[in-house]
Amino acid sequence: MQIISSASAPKAIGPYSQAISHGGLVWCSGQIALDPTTGLMVGGGDVRAEAEQALKNLAAVLAEAGTGFHRVVKVTIFLMDMADFAVVNEVYAAAIGDARPARATVQVAGLPKGARVEIDCVAAV
Repeated sequence: MQIISSASAPKAIGPYSQAISHGGLVWCSGQIALDPTTGLMVGGGDVRAEAEQALKNLAAVLAEAGTGFHRVVKVTIFLMDMADFAVVNEVYAAAIGDARPARATVQVAGLPKGARVEIDCVAAV
């Protein structure tokens, strides 16, 4: 197993890695809207801005692993409010382009740092 760590994505806020590469796959931890430089939340509660930053962070981790959204096979999106689904879906579609990985979206009771959205994925390397 290889630990993946990108300086272009926020440092882990707990005892975990940004991603692990193993067996031809990279397993990315969930990303929220943390600014990689300051470690502070971006977006001020605006779910669109949060989703954009979370996806930028995820893209940075994937790039460090030598892959990208075009090789993602599974995504999970965690939302504080399912009413945000359409907005997050729009941001997600713009970020992943023509890729159509398997995906689940679930509403949760809470996310780290008061985030409104968290996104994780598994990608082929």
